[in-house]
Amino acid sequence: MKFGDYLKDKGLLLLLHLVCASVMTLFLRMTGYAAANCLLILCFWGIILFFWLVSSYLQRGKYFREAQQILEKMDQRYLLGELLPDSFRLEDRLYREMIRKSNKSVIERIRRLEDEQKAYREYMESWVHEIKAPITGISLLCDNRRKSGGKEHSPEETGKDFRTISLENQRIENYVDMVLYYARSEAVYQDYQIRKTNLKDVVLEVLDRNRLLLIQSQVQVEMDCKDSAYTDGKWIAFIFNQLLLNSIKYRREPSYFTIATRREENSVILSLRDNGIGISGEELSRIFEKGFTGSNGRKGERSTGMGLYLCRKLCDKLGIGIAVSSEYGKGTEMQLEFPVSNYISRGQTEEYLTKM
Repeated sequence: MKFGDYLKDKGLLLLLHLVCASVMTLFLRMTGYAAANCLLILCFWGIILFFWLVSSYLQRGKYFREAQQILEKMDQRYLLGELLPDSFRLEDRLYREMIRKSNKSVIERIRRLEDEQKAYREYMESWVHEIKAPITGISLLCDNRRKSGGKEHSPEETGKDFRTISLENQRIENYVDMVLYYARSEAVYQDYQIRKTNLKDVVLEVLDRNRLLLIQSQVQVEMDCKDSAYTDGKWIAFIFNQLLLNSIKYRREPSYFTIATRREENSVILSLRDNGIGISGEELSRIFEKGFTGSNGRKGERSTGMGLYLCRKLCDKLGIGIAVSSEYGKGTEMQLEFPVSNYISRGQTEEYLTKM
């Protein structure tokens, strides 16, 4: 800090002193003080002001040099507010407190970003292991065909091979969609179009997509979807697809699924009910946690614990409610709730529900 810059910063204060000195001199002269006495007072005033300016400049210079030295020695410079030297000035203490609060916000933001990056890396590692299974299955099937040489295969064997490849390919598509929607989950608003959506069309699309898997798993599906909702059909199809795959994964023989919609006063409910193995009471509240697989996931096929977590995350972003009710050994019911906007009046709400 240069002394000239310091004097420029104190320009208004110096101007105030000049005005006060002029007014005082004028007053003293008007009351009969001699010019020599007025000049003596102004000299003492100037000397005191000069020494005060020099002393203040040296103190401030020392303070900022210490702060600069601390800053240069720090690896994590955003922690400067915690290490600034003490000062008797109220201004310095206020600035230091504001810097501390700002740095705390930055640190919290950095930690959130680090946690998100860590979670994404962990998910990608898990996803790579998951997607390797169907790819390996297709490769083994092709190797077996190649090793058989020119041996002819019956139509039944050929059809079975094609169904197996189709199922494994569908699993790959599901895993790819999952990682794609996971990557988009932080910016849903960029690819989200609200429009009147026939929930029956969404359900049929998901069922058709998993037709071979439902047939292989011998799942009987009963559907009663007569309602519509204002939402984005693409995102809802992905969420419902995850719920369906989860029910298929934890099914029991014989398997029955009931998919239905119902209208309530301020919402439309889309439910998926199965007669699977169910979820124990102590685990029911944790199924939407990231990475939670539960006892069912550990006993059955490999599970990442990301499907339902992603469903909850997307539902929160889209303003859709998601709930689960289950009894161990008797099945599970998953529900998606599409609310009517609070900005719509009661009369408009009744009209909206009636039209649907």
